[in-house]
This record gives sequence, structure tokens and C-alpha cells, in this order.
Amino acid sequence: MFISYIKVISLKKILKRSLHNVKPSSLITPIQTVGIILDESYFSNKEQLTEELIACGINENNINMIVFRDKIKKNESFSKPTFSNNDMSWKGDFNKIFITNFLNTPFDMLISYYDTEKVPLLYITNHSKALFKTGFSTIDKRLNHLMINTNAENYKVFVHELFRYLKILNKI
Repeated sequence: MFISYIKVISLKKILKRSLHNVKPSSLITPIQTVGIILDESYFSNKEQLTEELIACGINENNINMIVFRDKIKKNESFSKPTFSNNDMSWKGDFNKIFITNFLNTPFDMLISYYDTEKVPLLYITNHSKALFKTGFSTIDKRLNHLMINTNAENYKVFVHELFRYLKILNKI
């Protein structure tokens, strides 16, 4: 318990230092590839979220999702790549290959689908190579280029507002 608390403090310091280097959006082409970071402790309808994105014109093969859970049981299996706090070291390194692959993929848009700040989620959002980052307005304003003011349970409202603003910004 105490060691995990110290780990979180250490990771928050690393994250705070790296937030000073946030770059503005450089996306000039239409959005085709989408990465999603989802916190399953507050939102478990990942298939419905994906279906809404497909209905708005994103190709299903161009959507890549990773899921965060607070606790993962030993023999539990998942439909999407899933990670927890235990998959992150004290220095901010991940010990699962799919997380590093996700971080190094240059998505056109990254959707940070979580509305409570958790260090692994913030770290992945900050270090992602995505050109345009979107998320909720309750998260640190320096992480995302576009923030939508709703809660995670209203995925239809989130996707509708997201694509409304993407059309205004000429991103789709």
C-alpha cells in the first residue's frame, strides 16, 4: 500500500516534468486512424463506443483500443488489450509490448476516454505519438487539443460532439 503510494508520487513527478513539452496539433490531413485509451472502471461499453465511431465514418480496421483496469485477476481473459498499474515501472516504463506499440503508433487522433485522472492513463496520453488528442474537460488541459464537457457514461453525446467539432475544424 505504502509502496504503491510512493510509486504514484514518483510517476506524477515524471509526468509533471514532461507536461511542459506538449506540442500543438500538426494534423493537416483528414482523420483516418484512431487510438482509444479507455478506463474500464467507469465505462465498460467499449463495443458501443467503437460502433458509434464506425457509424460516424471511421473504418473499423483503423481503430486501435487499449483498456485500463485498476485490478486484473490472474486468469482473466479480455477481448481488447488490457493493462493495470502493475504494468508500469517506477520510471514510467511499461512491461507489455502492446502498450509500447500503442505509444509508438502515429495515430491521426487519440481519444482519451476517461474522466478521472489516473497516472498510467495520463502518461500514455502524454507520450502518445498521436497528431491530435481529444478527451474530457475534467482532465488536465495541457494533455488534449480538444476537450468535451460531458461524462464517460454518455458515449453517444461524446462522439456526436467530437465529430461536430472535427467538422468545424476541418479535420474530417
